[in-house]
Amino acid sequence: MIIAGKKYWKVGELATLTGLTVRTLRYYDQIGLYSPSGYSNSGYRLYNESDLSRLQQILALKELGLSLDEVKSILADHNYSAFEIVSLQIDRLRENIRIQHKLLKELQNVSSLVEMEEPLTVEDFTKLLSLMKKNHENFFTERRSSMVHHFDRLDDFLDKYSNKPN
Repeated sequence: MIIAGKKYWKVGELATLTGLTVRTLRYYDQIGLYSPSGYSNSGYRLYNESDLSRLQQILALKELGLSLDEVKSILADHNYSAFEIVSLQIDRLRENIRIQHKLLKELQNVSSLVEMEEPLTVEDFTKLLSLMKKNHENFFTERRSSMVHHFDRLDDFLDKYSNKPN
């Protein structure tokens, strides 16, 4: 499935290419968020390169924590900028890195104090717990998203094989 030179992808090919499920792509079409550019003579959804760009923008906005309705509203506004969406992703990633770096520094500080058998202050614990909480929230948000994706893929698999005659 090489992108260069390929003009259209069927929904299954797009799912494989992007890591999304067929079910997700069909749902996005159903709610009017992400529809294919065309259909084959057999009725298959066909997506082109501009559709891939739109999907990247949808996924970027979802990654920023927006609901599908919010994503749909933003993309419906003709004044939105793809550059701004990518910039928001970069900012979010930088913020996550900043939080991870601060957590690392605090853990190193606590480790040094413990190693030297120095007492930990309430402030040391408060900083550490606050950073751990932020890190924990980010981890579980990402983990939840990953689990939903895996359950969708399992559901696609079960749908595909449960309809086959014995």
